[in-house]
Amino acid sequence: MTTVNVHEAKTHLSKLLQRAECGEEIIIARAGKPVVRLQVVVERPKKRIAGIDRGKVFIHDNWDDPIPEFEEYM
Repeated sequence: MTTVNVHEAKTHLSKLLQRAECGEEIIIARAGKPVVRLQVVVERPKKRIAGIDRGKVFIHDNWDDPIPEFEEYM
């Protein structure tokens, strides 16, 4: 964990962001008191919506019938 003051954070923000992206915990302090923690934002997977592809996928009645070209390998 690294603690930096506000002035240093403003001066070296891009370097601090790179360090935070690499997993380092960076604390920004004002007058020696911790105020903010820099951390990487982890995107959550988008919520799945049931039926969003309705009408785009078709499954034929014979989908599980053997394929004639591959019968010799079975």
